[in-house]
Amino acid sequence: MIGIKFSPDKLIQNLIKGLPNPKWSKRYNMAYIPNTKGNLRIIFNTFKGVVWINYNRFLTNKPVNTKNETVDVTWFRKRKPIPNYRLCPEEYLLKLELKRYANSTVKTYVSFFEMFINFHKDKELHGIDESDIRVFLQNLVQRKVSNSYVNQAINSIKFYYEVVLGMPNRFYDIERPRKESKLPQVISKDEVLSIIENTNNIKHKCIVKLLYSSGLRRSELLNLKITDIDSKRMLVMVRGSKGKKDRQTLLSKSTLEDLRSYFREWKPQEYLFEGRKASKYGPESVLNIVKRAAAKAGIRQTVTPHVLRHSFATHLLESGTDIRQIQVLLGHGSTKATEIYTHVATNTFKDIKNPLD
Repeated sequence: MIGIKFSPDKLIQNLIKGLPNPKWSKRYNMAYIPNTKGNLRIIFNTFKGVVWINYNRFLTNKPVNTKNETVDVTWFRKRKPIPNYRLCPEEYLLKLELKRYANSTVKTYVSFFEMFINFHKDKELHGIDESDIRVFLQNLVQRKVSNSYVNQAINSIKFYYEVVLGMPNRFYDIERPRKESKLPQVISKDEVLSIIENTNNIKHKCIVKLLYSSGLRRSELLNLKITDIDSKRMLVMVRGSKGKKDRQTLLSKSTLEDLRSYFREWKPQEYLFEGRKASKYGPESVLNIVKRAAAKAGIRQTVTPHVLRHSFATHLLESGTDIRQIQVLLGHGSTKATEIYTHVATNTFKDIKNPLD
């Protein structure tokens, strides 16, 4: 049924009388009509411009993202039962599927929730309370996992009780660890050039150069298609990046020249960088390319694709680029996320005279 709760008002009462077969519930102290799409539409049209209508309870299966890739939960369903191991409930998988969470989020939520339900395998899920969750989280803390690890575990648990079972703010008083605030790791321009020089072939060289010169995330690089390189406007089109947002970023001249050589030699078909049988290139392969080139270059600190992205932003800031322009190039929702690079940019400190000197 569609329940209609309202403060006493003659206009609203008269409008309700005009709805199809309205009835009154003494138990819930509200008017109600059958829950159909047609009736929802009638309510909207009847009260439009008169009152604010809370539709939240009727939109619980609304997709979180409408541009996500196809959500794949079938492999979770097809897993063979493991003795004495509780698998994720079907309703949990169904809700993730309906809300179209990203596949990476689905894997994270399922793995953490299964860890939780197997920690309390002797208890029914409906019988687990806040104290049981705290015991589980305490166990994680004692294992000395990161704060983000604990927060992911909390999110997976909250998703079940609050989204799957529809218990709003069921565990609102569960304490969350403070989010760690770490400075981005950055390497110098000379070190970046040394990494590029120490790549094995033209394909690897283009991968490293694009990660740095366009400030790309690893997933963004892997999703690039041949048509996303705009050589006339010297731009790289990044589609469906973090937050399902499109953006454009810089394309360097030297990178374009290398990409042309790479294209002639490797002849990719759809994606700019492809693996076997024209499939999308693997994330581990990109990570290994960067790490090996950095090791050959003699760089002691660990260099990852994201370190190259951090270095891109920091070097732009050091060269005087406006922080709002850097924000757009990186695809950050606000300058707050971009401002962290001011803490590692050398021009932040160069005008400060050291008291020892």
